[in-house]
Amino acid sequence: MTLRLTRTRILAVGILAFVGGVFFASSMDWTDRLFAQSSPAATRPRQEQVQTLADASNAFVSISEHITPAVVSIEAERDARARGNTRRPQGQVPGQGQIPPGFEEFFRQFEAPQQQPRTQQSSGSGFVVSRDGYILTNNHVVEGADRVRVTMLDRRVYDAKIIGRDPTTDVAVLKIEGRNFTAITFGDDEKVRIGEWVLAIGNPLGLDFTVTAGIVSAKGRGLAGLQRSQYDISDFIQTDAAINPGNSGGPLVNARGEVIGINSAIASQTGFYSGYGFAIPITLAKQVMDDLIAHGEVRRAVIGVSIGEVSPEDAQVAGLREITGVKVQAYSGTDSPALRAGLEPGDIITKADGRSVDRVSALQRVLRAKKPGENVAIEAWRYGTRKTFTVRLTSAPKDAGVVADAGEAPAAEPSPTHSRLGIAVEPVPAELVRAAAIPEQYRGVRVSAVEEGSASFGRLFVGDVIAQLLPAKTKLSSVADLQKALEGVRDGEIVSFMIYRPARDGAGTTSVVNIRVQPAR
Repeated sequence: MTLRLTRTRILAVGILAFVGGVFFASSMDWTDRLFAQSSPAATRPRQEQVQTLADASNAFVSISEHITPAVVSIEAERDARARGNTRRPQGQVPGQGQIPPGFEEFFRQFEAPQQQPRTQQSSGSGFVVSRDGYILTNNHVVEGADRVRVTMLDRRVYDAKIIGRDPTTDVAVLKIEGRNFTAITFGDDEKVRIGEWVLAIGNPLGLDFTVTAGIVSAKGRGLAGLQRSQYDISDFIQTDAAINPGNSGGPLVNARGEVIGINSAIASQTGFYSGYGFAIPITLAKQVMDDLIAHGEVRRAVIGVSIGEVSPEDAQVAGLREITGVKVQAYSGTDSPALRAGLEPGDIITKADGRSVDRVSALQRVLRAKKPGENVAIEAWRYGTRKTFTVRLTSAPKDAGVVADAGEAPAAEPSPTHSRLGIAVEPVPAELVRAAAIPEQYRGVRVSAVEEGSASFGRLFVGDVIAQLLPAKTKLSSVADLQKALEGVRDGEIVSFMIYRPARDGAGTTSVVNIRVQPAR
């Protein structure tokens, strides 16, 4: 009896202790954590913890719903004939030579029938920029097209007219007939910050009106592989939003629903998305669009030089404390505004129109806000001296294109390698002088080999002609001249050369190359 009573008391005490522990844990907010581990219904985070993420998601939804109706799918058709089926010259019949005038139609009936044209199709994207039907897209989407059709989100299809194209910026303007179209809102790409959220909208891989998200991963990006001429713009916005073939011409949109760029290219070894896409800044695209609509062409102002980025050696030679600015490579003709103003190849431009320019894209932004005939103040450094110039801008040549390669020169016996520069040189062959019409002042010594990993690697190339030693402009007419010029140069010092890169028909280019002399091996 006593034992049974004792067990009852112990059980009662245990129950009371458990209940008391629960009340105590509840008061300490321990039970929430305890039950959360065992209850599936309690695995959701609190509302205030996910509200920010939900707001971001709703913002993406709102932007997509707002912008997508202004996006269009573009189909471009090109008529092409089979190779070898070109029409014969008038007055000739194959195998018969000249025929009497007036008998062309008589003999044409005996010719084999011409093959019917084939149709080549390409697709891309674009977006409506005005309620009366103007559309922005890429030049490469519609270049060479005989017919262009655009399809809206609601499946309406329109024939589009090409108002104008600009290959140097890869921008094209189309027009469809109608009223009250949904149009986008322009943003300001100069205010875009790296790391900012963006959406890319377009028609990749046949998947119409696709939306992808990412961030701005870089600005002012140059893509040498896309340049057709020295006047091409190198000022892309880089993003990791997925962009694929078919996205070209579509909008890149910021978190406020404003278009900040035209999706134009991808960095890829396969032709498909590999992590990085590139968009043309919308301020540039709008300037091109306005010119094409108003004048039928782009009125681009230039200072008349080819330019490049600054290397550490360039900055040191110029006397700069930082690696910044834009290097003047060469004049763009004998009537160059920069030449008239006093700028010289090798100068490092650090300011334009009162604004600092740290790279090529920054200088291009300043100049594209100007018109031909206007003046621009230029500040540059030349071998440790700061100089100022006033350059009267001119129009970019309409026929500015890629300079053709001069081809391989006839083989010649190379000289011993100049190990201090990491190159081998030889006299310029007479055949190359004639074929490339090399001017007298640039007939120096030709680079026949460049040592990988040397100071010259990536700066000098086989076929380059080393013409002058700067700043004295000492002509280097022979291998002996080059050897003598290097005798007084100590290891680690930098030498400046005027380089001539030959091309067919005398259309070669010049460049200033600064190379750090390395110890002889």
